[in-house]
Amino acid sequence: MSTALRICPLCEATCGLTLTLDGTRVTAARGDRDDVFSQGFICPKGAAFPEVDADPDRLTGPLVRENGALREAGWDEAFDRIATRIRPIIEEHGPNAVGVVLGNPNVHTVAGALYPPLLLGALRSRNLFTASTLDQMPKHVSSGLLFGDAFAVPVPDLDRTDHLLMLGANPLDSNGSLCTAPDFPGRLKALRRRGGTLTVVDPRRTRTARLADRHLAIRPGADALFLAALAHTLFAEDLTRLGALEAHAEGVGEVREAVREFTPEAVAAACDLDADTIRATARELAAAPTAAVYGRMGSSTVAYGTLGNWLVDVLNVLTGNLDRPGGALFPLSATASAPRPAGPGKGFALGRWTSRVSGHPEAKGELPLVALAEEIDTPGVGRIRAVITVAANPVLSAPDGRRLDAALGSLDFMVAVDPYLNETTRHADVVLPPPPPSQSAHFDFAFNQFAVRNQVRYTAAAVPLAPGRMDECEIHARLILAVSGLHGAPPSAVDELAIDTTLAKAVAQEHSPVHGEDPKAVAAGLTGATGPERRLDLMLRLGPYGLTLDALRAAPHGIDLGPLEPRLPGLLKTRSGRIELLPAPLAADLPRLRAALDAVPDPGGVQLVGRRHLRSNNSWLHNIPALTGGTNRCTLQVHPEDAVRLDLTPGGLARIKGEGGELAAEVEITDAVRPGVVSLPHGWGHDRPGTRLTVAAERPGVNVNQLLDGSRLDPLSGTAVLNGFPVQLAPLR
Repeated sequence: MSTALRICPLCEATCGLTLTLDGTRVTAARGDRDDVFSQGFICPKGAAFPEVDADPDRLTGPLVRENGALREAGWDEAFDRIATRIRPIIEEHGPNAVGVVLGNPNVHTVAGALYPPLLLGALRSRNLFTASTLDQMPKHVSSGLLFGDAFAVPVPDLDRTDHLLMLGANPLDSNGSLCTAPDFPGRLKALRRRGGTLTVVDPRRTRTARLADRHLAIRPGADALFLAALAHTLFAEDLTRLGALEAHAEGVGEVREAVREFTPEAVAAACDLDADTIRATARELAAAPTAAVYGRMGSSTVAYGTLGNWLVDVLNVLTGNLDRPGGALFPLSATASAPRPAGPGKGFALGRWTSRVSGHPEAKGELPLVALAEEIDTPGVGRIRAVITVAANPVLSAPDGRRLDAALGSLDFMVAVDPYLNETTRHADVVLPPPPPSQSAHFDFAFNQFAVRNQVRYTAAAVPLAPGRMDECEIHARLILAVSGLHGAPPSAVDELAIDTTLAKAVAQEHSPVHGEDPKAVAAGLTGATGPERRLDLMLRLGPYGLTLDALRAAPHGIDLGPLEPRLPGLLKTRSGRIELLPAPLAADLPRLRAALDAVPDPGGVQLVGRRHLRSNNSWLHNIPALTGGTNRCTLQVHPEDAVRLDLTPGGLARIKGEGGELAAEVEITDAVRPGVVSLPHGWGHDRPGTRLTVAAERPGVNVNQLLDGSRLDPLSGTAVLNGFPVQLAPLR
């Protein structure tokens, strides 16, 4: 027996694990008590790492389609097939004939961070679709408009704040999102022990809401109205205190005017919250010594997602808590660009191009994932004829999976980089499976950008690659070569080109750590046994802390880089060099929110919201026996009053009808949802033929997103409305 360290890749908490090995088999996982960030915390997903790693349904080698059926193939044959099929499509129909879909697990791997930008560069396609438009794009858009950088996302300073106002987030089950914080529950409990206040705004009484000092059971989708009323109250009662932000913000007066109509009385009916409660919430926020407002998926995947995320940061600014210890600060990742002097930047633009069929504007270089099906199945010039998916299962995760399922089946060619044959990848002509996580190195390029404490950790592969396996980074590199017309070149050429390109820019930048140096000499000094390691070493050297890969290897439990610190105005990249509190796109969308003030809620209507379980993560952990059962069930939660009114019985079936279709789900009666609201978890629906998900197929559940037809979107971000949409319920006898 031996042990090895590994950062958990199964959610955003990025906890350190200590794996127990029997030869090359992982037999157990426990929390790494010496990890500088997680300090031994582990959740059920991390404890299930051995089962995830050894899942017998994971593919062990490539699959290629022959006479309509997938069969096992060698790696060379698989990449030969890609090269001979995709290049003719691009040459005949242009680069936009290929669409790329990136799923959530993509950001949990080294390969997923380093190679998709190179793949997109090689393809030159504008048809990029990711899970962001099913989750977090509103935050990126609002951050881009406010700060000039879509990745400048402030996170709550959980360990030092005195007051946390949380909307649409349930970190006791999700472990946090766009706020990387191992042991999120423990941090919230510590907040309360030190006398702080936790207020949770959520239509469900979640585990997080039960922990809070105050739970406001808001009507789904009304978060932006509630936040606007808080801002109105701050202005009306002279409670705004920008402090040091006065020198860095513009547009305060314009915001005051923009929220003038959103009085607590005006929004009370739409929010189903008492006006006095809304005022009290604003006063408590202003009176707290330090405070942070934080919103997540429940306030993003709604009709006013971008406006809601904007107002989160507006409130942090108006109370002087943005960029302040104990408030909401901007993390500084070890692989971020080295700080530059403050000054105007290029700013952030929306709608630089639009989708072919419905004219959806791009956001952050992406098109809405709900548009993928129509871009495939609508005839005409520019139609998507080939798709490359990386760790994505949009048939389950996006609205109207039936249409997308059919559209994928009509493609000329499809490639999937995925360890499973799931509801989406079953349509692929070539499947390229990465190895189990124990056989891959790990570094959190993405999540360190959102961490509540600056730190850096790297873990090498716990066990060597099994015979016949290919490293995930090499899979991506060879895929890039195959689609770019360089099939047959060594995979290392992709990494060396990336290094050369990065260094050419870095040595020319005045404030770069290698400004004026010989790029070849810098490249020669890089360490690392592989191309990805050399690229990581370069990013660390160019980063704000001047670290190296050797330094990380010498600190196997990580390097603590200290608490978050103020970073304004240096990180601002707006054209003014200031926080632009009311950018034109947001101002133009406000009339839509004002119209919601006059909407009359249907007293007998029912709205549906999603939910997440601690033992699950979207659609990709339902095949792990240790993570099934218990509360991790696909049931329709219904309030007792609604159950009586609608004649629904516990354990019985309810017919749920939405704009995109109808489903039948088991009824679970609980007062954890407010009256007029039902909840069905997302990521289920494992009942399609042609998959290889044995455990998931035994308890398939239903796909909640099939209730949607994809027409409901937040217009600024292109994010699908997955929460707070109307449904009709009836008993199914």
